[in-house]
Amino acid sequence: MVKNAGKLYYPFKESVLSILPLVDEFVIAIGDCDPEDDTLEMIDAINSPKIKLVHTKWDVKAYPKGSILAQQTDVAKEHCTGDWLFYLQADEVIHEKDHEAIVKTCHQYLNDHVVEGLLFKYIHFWGDYNHAFTSNHVWYRNEIRIIRNKPEIHSWRDAQSFRAINSFSKEKYLCNVGTRKLKVARIDAHIYHYGWVRPPLLMGKKQAHFGSCYKEDNSSKEELEILSQVDFGPMDMVPEFSGVHPATMKERIESFNWADQLNYSKVRKRGKKQKHERLKYRFISFLEKMFFKEFGLFTFKNYTLHKLK
Repeated sequence: MVKNAGKLYYPFKESVLSILPLVDEFVIAIGDCDPEDDTLEMIDAINSPKIKLVHTKWDVKAYPKGSILAQQTDVAKEHCTGDWLFYLQADEVIHEKDHEAIVKTCHQYLNDHVVEGLLFKYIHFWGDYNHAFTSNHVWYRNEIRIIRNKPEIHSWRDAQSFRAINSFSKEKYLCNVGTRKLKVARIDAHIYHYGWVRPPLLMGKKQAHFGSCYKEDNSSKEELEILSQVDFGPMDMVPEFSGVHPATMKERIESFNWADQLNYSKVRKRGKKQKHERLKYRFISFLEKMFFKEFGLFTFKNYTLHKLK
């Protein structure tokens, strides 16, 4: 998982490395990787003096039910300096066209300490690079990705978001009691989320590995041996993406080669329906699109929106 932080500035517009141009330092928490993992080699190839590595060990038993992800995020956070901390997960990318808006908003609220974080909009890609959700009820529309560099602000739950926790203990990662939602301001920028863009078999393997973080006994080896492909379902039921991808994604998009493993129709051919295919959620999504476009209907919001005076 990649953790990013720093004081924001805008030194060169030609860069296509997601948020690296925006930060003074880029802190990466590196877990005790598998022998075949090439993450360190990929990081070294970037060859940036901004990058700072923090080597860590994962203890899923001590941090169960996904809280190991929050704990590892906090490990990286403790090594960060600067006024604002910019957090990205490994499957999230920032578009270079949003750099200027991000810098502007950070400067706008720098001295307004009521604002504890900045709220981004989301684009969730599904199956391939041409289909994505932005307003489907099943997916979160907004999330906090920039926070104040304050010790009481911690990653929360399974590291999807953040909360203020004054009397911190590791049990608070999974609690509502004793935690407080951050007060945030909107930012006119998107997170491009590519976590569900994989060949079906690799997607299944990823989900099995990810699921092991939520098991107290951490016994996933047998499950990994009985993998089944993820069935993305009828792709034509997913909105087409008409925008432009971040430039840093160009090489990966050009390597897309599993179209023949996807179902490009509106008819399900096998297996269980994905959540976004079910009538209940399609109806709620329709209502949201018509009447609640900005923040959705019946959705959990892990933040308090700051209202300008």
